[in-house]
Amino acid sequence: MSHLFEKPRIRISGDRAVLVEYGDAIDPAVNEKVRAMAALLKTGLPEGVEAVIPAYRNLSLLYDPLLTSPAKLLSLVQGLEARIHEIEIPPPRIVEIPVLYGGEFGPDLAIVAQHNGLTAEQVIAIHAGTDYPIYMIGFTPGFCYLGGLDRRIHTPRRKTPRTLLPGGSVGIAESQTGMYPVDSPGGWQIIGRTPLRLFAPERETPFLYEAGDRIRFVPVTGGEYDRIRVKEGT
Repeated sequence: MSHLFEKPRIRISGDRAVLVEYGDAIDPAVNEKVRAMAALLKTGLPEGVEAVIPAYRNLSLLYDPLLTSPAKLLSLVQGLEARIHEIEIPPPRIVEIPVLYGGEFGPDLAIVAQHNGLTAEQVIAIHAGTDYPIYMIGFTPGFCYLGGLDRRIHTPRRKTPRTLLPGGSVGIAESQTGMYPVDSPGGWQIIGRTPLRLFAPERETPFLYEAGDRIRFVPVTGGEYDRIRVKEGT
């Protein structure tokens, strides 16, 4: 693991949270540092720290202001820097997401293909040919921000967002791809849909994945989509 990082910076985020920043850009090396520090903190949450939430380039530390303070947390994080070598991040878990591309479930597949001078089949092959690291989860429950989208299928967002996208929609926006776990508005170019329930609050584990995992999109046929949908109860 590389240790060529700037010192962490603490930013106040409301009255019960601080952001610990490790860089100013989306960078796999910076994210690796974030994940390592999150893992180190979670081995034993310090007094007053209620949760540790990793993102692209920073950690959010949620804390009880009656038990600790931003100054104490900064000192704590700086002290842990010397122990970062103790953490060995395990290999990422691969989470396969079946996707039915195109048609009514992927109305913007042709737009992505035309924008990049490709066929729809080429877009599908490229999109499903990469394992995407999950940098963070947010926006809506289970919405994962993925890295590693092939430049050949980068496509601008829609000029006019849709007011409602079905949960499970898979899309592209600029240099990113991702999934909408629940029904919500959205401006991404939708190229397919998964029949999986990406967020189910009644499950013991509501989400199918977490930050640090990798997403692998797997093309399926209409028949396969329907069988999975029935099994999932979607």
